[in-house]
Amino acid sequence: MKARVTVTLKQGVLDPQGKAIEGALKSLGVAGVSSVRQGKVFDIEVDSSDRAAAEAALNQAAEKLLANMVVENYRVEII
Repeated sequence: MKARVTVTLKQGVLDPQGKAIEGALKSLGVAGVSSVRQGKVFDIEVDSSDRAAAEAALNQAAEKLLANMVVENYRVEII
C-alpha cells in the first residue's frame, strides 16, 4: 500500500525558506506569485493490507519523527 505524508508549517510560523523561494520566483519573472510556504512530502510504501492500521502507523511515525509537532502540521493520505 502506498501512502503520502505531507508536512507543512503551522499558520503563523515564519517561513524564511518560503520567502526566499518567493523572491527567487519573482526575480525569475514568474508572475502572480503572492506567497510561498514550503514543506516536506514523504512517499511511503507500507506492507499492510489493513488501511486503518497503516494509517495509524503513519500517524505515529509523523508525530514521532516526520513532523515537529510544535511548529508543523501533517496529513496522511493512502494513495
